[in-house]
Amino acid sequence: MLAFPDGFLWGAATAAHQVEGNNTTSNWWAMEHAPDSPMVEPSGDAADHFHRYPEDMRLLAEAGLNSYRFSVEWARIEPERGFVSRAMLDHYRRMIDTAREHGLDPTVTLMHFTVPQWFQRDGFWRAGDAVDLFSRYVETVLPILDGVRYVCTINEPNIAAMLAGGEDAANLVAYGLPNPDLAVADTLLAAHRRASELVHTVPGAQAGWTIATQAFHSTGEPGADEMLAAYGDPRDHWYLEQSAGDDFVGVQAYTRTFIGPEGPRPVADDVETTLTGWEFYPPALELGVRSAWERSGGVPVIVTENGIATADDTRRIAYTQGALEGLHRAIADGIEVRGYQHWSALDNYEWASGFRPTFGLIGFDHETFERFPKPSLAWLGEVARRNAL
Repeated sequence: MLAFPDGFLWGAATAAHQVEGNNTTSNWWAMEHAPDSPMVEPSGDAADHFHRYPEDMRLLAEAGLNSYRFSVEWARIEPERGFVSRAMLDHYRRMIDTAREHGLDPTVTLMHFTVPQWFQRDGFWRAGDAVDLFSRYVETVLPILDGVRYVCTINEPNIAAMLAGGEDAANLVAYGLPNPDLAVADTLLAAHRRASELVHTVPGAQAGWTIATQAFHSTGEPGADEMLAAYGDPRDHWYLEQSAGDDFVGVQAYTRTFIGPEGPRPVADDVETTLTGWEFYPPALELGVRSAWERSGGVPVIVTENGIATADDTRRIAYTQGALEGLHRAIADGIEVRGYQHWSALDNYEWASGFRPTFGLIGFDHETFERFPKPSLAWLGEVARRNAL
């Protein structure tokens, strides 16, 4: 038995736009319905988590989990510039209360990729008042965060900066990431730091952001190490380094990418891949956690996402088993890891790829929204009950 630290959080994660449905005032909804949209399909009702979150939280808790990470949606809370929906703030407070009633420690993300359409229209993260606008939004959310211990300010700012730099939304991780918009990266960092200061006004609340760690591997050829540094620093490493001084850093790990002297290489033909085309590589989590700990100077880690897109739930269990074995090795070496939140609680809308890549511990019927807990949920719940692998 590989025992985990006392008080370790075992949970699952979702993002509002990917599971709630009908997030009609968000920039992603507009992109999904644009005439030249690159999206496979629109998000539509998604998993209707907006209305069915009590059932979903109950399923997680009954399985044995004690943590749930979810996001509050800026586009719902401030659907038009300067207008705050009190009803939506109440909705998300009810979600926090429901999680706590079920014994799930709520981890709340303030921005998970999506922003209001008006924010995109008025300059997005390139606008001179972007940090002020985000800070104003955070201030409106503060009253509902009472009793929330962990607050993620911005989800995957490294991916957000790459999207702003021209990234194809169909390829949010791994091979062939384009140059990020470094000005947007600086703005996101300023927004994160301002948001963290605000979060600290809530008694007991801790703040951090979540980074998509890429597990870049050098091929070892001449020039490959130098290319890895040049390619990896603005896409991964810089964000971990900027986490120094935060209360925690979220690690989100899925796969690895090999870097040769010419740059990133496609996934090899002879390796197992997932429904997103990424290599099946459980050690990515251990590598991401070690990188976050070292580059941040010893900031505590929470695994805020880790999982695979697969229709074969036995491979999901095998992947998670391998990832947790690596996580335990990191903890045994003295790295402070406070929790593991699997991506994802539910099969969801996977951005430009639509609903085909299934990451969830729980499946659902797209017409009736009936939930179907998978064996992987029971497996992870049992690990959580034992607090040991």
